[in-house]
Amino acid sequence: MAATLPPPGRLSRLLGVEPQEAPAVAAGMAMFFLLFAGYFMLRPVRETMGIAGGVNNLQWLFTGTFVATLAAIPLFGAIAAKASRRRILPWTYGFFALNLLGFAASFSAKPDDPWVARAFYVWLSVFSLLAVSVAWSVLADLFTAIQAKRLFGLMAAGLSAGGLAGPLLGIALVEAIGHAGLMLLATFFLLGSAAAAQYLQRWRDRQPPVPDDEPARRSPLGGNPFAGIGTVLRSPYLLGIAAFVVLLASVTTFLYFEQARLVELHYPERSDQTRVFATLDFIVQALAILTQLFFTGRIVRRLGLAVLLATVPLVMALGFLWLALAPTFAVFALVMVTRRAGEYALARPGREMLFTVVAPEAKYKAKNVMDTAVYRGADAVSGWVKAGIDAIASNPAVVYVVGAGLALLWAWTGISLARRQNKMAASRAATPASDPPPA
Repeated sequence: MAATLPPPGRLSRLLGVEPQEAPAVAAGMAMFFLLFAGYFMLRPVRETMGIAGGVNNLQWLFTGTFVATLAAIPLFGAIAAKASRRRILPWTYGFFALNLLGFAASFSAKPDDPWVARAFYVWLSVFSLLAVSVAWSVLADLFTAIQAKRLFGLMAAGLSAGGLAGPLLGIALVEAIGHAGLMLLATFFLLGSAAAAQYLQRWRDRQPPVPDDEPARRSPLGGNPFAGIGTVLRSPYLLGIAAFVVLLASVTTFLYFEQARLVELHYPERSDQTRVFATLDFIVQALAILTQLFFTGRIVRRLGLAVLLATVPLVMALGFLWLALAPTFAVFALVMVTRRAGEYALARPGREMLFTVVAPEAKYKAKNVMDTAVYRGADAVSGWVKAGIDAIASNPAVVYVVGAGLALLWAWTGISLARRQNKMAASRAATPASDPPPA
């Protein structure tokens, strides 16, 4: 007997998707899948390059990444000012595709050049934030706050699926096609991600029009390349999101440095290090995709956005305290996997929901500033703070206690932002024809 598909009502209850939204959800998942499959093919290479330069020198790479991020802000700001909202992502991804082709040529010509390796480390670190930030900006622009609560976690499952496929592709293909070949393949994936984003724009065109929005989506945002910085500084709400990003990045950096130290200590061979990083990536994405598909939407609908934003920080506070008592690699691996899987499945979708209630300029320009410059600035500063703590106190437990305190502050910030977002969403629902202010 032929298998029968579940009725639409049951599928809608299972995944929280209305029938007319299914094509957009599929396109959003494809956009993230292709983007992250390409990125995670290259991520283990970047991590190995970072260790090769010396664990004690990681703060310099983080500082270089921050400087490169500052240089990227006016470039992206110029694109956002000149291009229509529907063209910002294709133009940005096209620029990154040209960069990847250049690195492929460089690695093919000079595979052992340390400066090429360092440049690639910095570039991929900037790319990973900016490319993902623009993708989320598109979703925040095209979906309402109510839709975001149902659909963002589900579409983020494409992100985790790409994170699963990327390391496997890298392991399977790196010997056959080399680093340059992986970069060429990642270029095709990136262009495919841009095509999926364009399909999302066309899907939005077919939906009932939003007053005053349709012409604006076809027009440039205008302003100067640095307008996003001013938008953040003028808005208490956006400043709160910036604080959330700073605390997230600080906790992440503390764990990242400990990861490099422990992996170098337990796995001195480069090939073993790459396998460890790839294994951790695989486990993280497997856990994240299950959570995104079946739990993220339910958590935010039933328990609220505050739970989505505060769960990971609170778990990290407990994880840091556990590490202070038992600083072993097994405990660290468990804490690191929990943090990354929780960020992908809970904290990141929740953070992006915060932007559904702000003006279009804030969704692109201000959001880009926070996702790149603010994040990498916090990376750089916390990297030097971590190095300073290590120099003053030889006991790693001090770092873990400081990390626990930062995680608790991170949780409180998330709860406060969720309350503010709920008020702004309710106000916007009461006046749907108006364009919401940044704060």
